[in-house]
Amino acid sequence: MSRPYESLLAKGEDRRQHVLEVALRMMATGGGRATTLGQVARAAGVSTAGLLHHFSSKEQLLHAVLDARDAQDEAIADLDGDLEAQLRSMRKRFDRAPGVVGTFIVLLCESLDPDAPLHERFLRRYRTGLAMIAAGVRRGQQAGRYRADVDPDVKAREVLAVLYGIEASWLLDPAMPVAEVYTGYTSGLLEELCAR
Repeated sequence: MSRPYESLLAKGEDRRQHVLEVALRMMATGGGRATTLGQVARAAGVSTAGLLHHFSSKEQLLHAVLDARDAQDEAIADLDGDLEAQLRSMRKRFDRAPGVVGTFIVLLCESLDPDAPLHERFLRRYRTGLAMIAAGVRRGQQAGRYRADVDPDVKAREVLAVLYGIEASWLLDPAMPVAEVYTGYTSGLLEELCAR
């Protein structure tokens, strides 16, 4: 490849990333339904045609926003640990701005209808999260650290419901002491799991 072509490719990728970051911030508060491609393009300083060069549709942009957010979560997640290790790694999510974390909740709420374009993606992600947390509880039980009488599947539903609730509350009220709320919940949860 020639140098000018490489430079053009790099510039195009930078522009794509910039559009994606702008879309992520806008959808954190406005959601996917209320945020238009034109609004994202203007805020990113590109034309709508320029945006469509990188993302051929609004649905593709929504998936790209979620892919970016999922990649951030996966980079910090401890998928193979017991529940305590998983919760410790999830704590790092709250080191980011509320909007970045909240994008997931906003788009999730817009996707509750089974006909919504992202419904299947969110349902799959929810079920994957349940399986991951339940497996973490089981690993702790097998190691003798957690009570055997706890149903891992029920506990996983509780944990995920609380995490979603914390994220939604933080987005609603960015002044919420999210680290303290999260730490308080997880400490109590682990006490309960370890109690004999």
